[in-house]
Amino acid sequence: MAEPIHDQAEGLRRLLEQNFLRVLTITSGGTDTGKTTTVISLAAALASSGKHVLVIDENAGANNVSATLGISAHRDLLDVIRRDKSLDEVIIPGPGGFFILPAGRGIRVLGKLSAAEQAHVISCFAQLAQPIDVILIDAAPGRSSQMLTLAHSIHEIVVVVSPEPASITAAYALIKHTCSHHQDKQHFHVMVNKAGTETQAKMIFDNMADVAKRHLSVSLDFMGFVPQDGKLCLGRRVTGAIPATASAAAFSRIAASLADWPCPDDEERGLKRFMECLLLSSQNSSSNAATVVGAI
Repeated sequence: MAEPIHDQAEGLRRLLEQNFLRVLTITSGGTDTGKTTTVISLAAALASSGKHVLVIDENAGANNVSATLGISAHRDLLDVIRRDKSLDEVIIPGPGGFFILPAGRGIRVLGKLSAAEQAHVISCFAQLAQPIDVILIDAAPGRSSQMLTLAHSIHEIVVVVSPEPASITAAYALIKHTCSHHQDKQHFHVMVNKAGTETQAKMIFDNMADVAKRHLSVSLDFMGFVPQDGKLCLGRRVTGAIPATASAAAFSRIAASLADWPCPDDEERGLKRFMECLLLSSQNSSSNAATVVGAI
C-alpha cells in the first residue's frame, strides 16, 4: 500500500530539519539491477525536497552517473589530488539540483597518498563552497567496489536488488562478503527495484532478511520498493527532468523515509570528517594488504 500523501509530506519536513551529513553507499551484487538509475532518482527526490545532495561516482565508462545522464565529465577526484583542479571545478551539476563528483580514478589512489596529499584533500572538502546534506555513493557493482571495502561506521549501506534469482543470490553473497571484512557492519538497507508489486518486493526482502539473520547474524531493513513502470527503474539512459511516474513517486517516499533513520552517534558529521574517515580507511586497507603480501 502506498504511503499517504500527508505522511510523505511529514517525512519530508522531518528530513529538512536534520542538520547532519547523511552518507549512503549504494551497491548491488551485480549489474542490471538499476543501481545507478536508483542513485540518480533518489538524488533528484532528495534535492526536490530541499536537500543539498552530492553523488560520488566510483564507476567509470558508459554506465556511470554522468554518462547515464548524458553529461560529459572531463575531470575526476584524481585531478583534485594532483592539484590540477579545485574540488568546485571538478564537481558538476546534475538535473534537479544535485551535484556529481566523478571519483573512480581518485578513489583507487586514496590509500597511497602522502600526509601532505591527504591534508590537501581534506582541506578541499572542508572548504567546498556548496553545502552538502546528503552524500550518495554510487559504488561499483559487486566486490569490485573499493568504496564498499572502505565503508565504515558513518556509512549506511543500501543494497539494490531486483526480483531475478541471480540478483537476489548475488546481493546476499555481497552482504556476506562485506560482513566478513567489516565486523562492525551488522545492518544493511535493502531496496527492491523493478518489482511487480509491493507483495512481491516484501516477499523477496523477507526471505533475504530471514536467511541473513539465521546464517550471518545480520539485520536487514526494508528501505522500500520501486515498481517496474518502464520509465526509470530499467537502468536506461535518463536525460532532462525526472518524469512524474510511479517509480518517481516511489523514490519520493524512500527519500522521505530517511528522516526516520536513527541519527548517527558521531557528532562531527561534515564533509571534512567524511574525507578524514575515508582516508583513514584507505590507509588501513593498504597497510593490511601490504602485511598479507609480505607474509606470503
